[in-house]
Amino acid sequence: MIARSGEPVEILLVDDHPGDVRLTEEAFAECRVRTNLSVAVDGEEAMAFLRREGEFAEAPRPALIILDLNLPKKNGMRVLTEIRADPTLSEIPVIVLTTSTSEKDIAEAYQRHANCYITKPVDLDKFFEVVRLIESFWLMIVELPRR
Repeated sequence: MIARSGEPVEILLVDDHPGDVRLTEEAFAECRVRTNLSVAVDGEEAMAFLRREGEFAEAPRPALIILDLNLPKKNGMRVLTEIRADPTLSEIPVIVLTTSTSEKDIAEAYQRHANCYITKPVDLDKFFEVVRLIESFWLMIVELPRR
């Protein structure tokens, strides 16, 4: 479990919708596991953060990435492909959390090796429940490699 160390769990949220970012921040603030949530608002910024380029030279390495698909500059599918192609990033779990219910998007995300695909609930209580379930599974149950 990555929550075992007592240190905050580093999470990168890649989402350009300010309302969804705020809700995700609020939901993780209520979690039992201490987290540090960094936010990238487009695909290019996400890759710069992950590769620690430019202003992100001191960025923490995330233990988990939550990725929207509908992003400006570089869409989530391209970001997912680049993460999986980079040996220094490929082992980081990527949760696709998006509004798309398209069967094509779901299949493509898994073909590009997303760890899971979740459709964003529009209901506030259900959204908070999704974040609690992400916390329970990914931060408290799953064993992940340590760096």
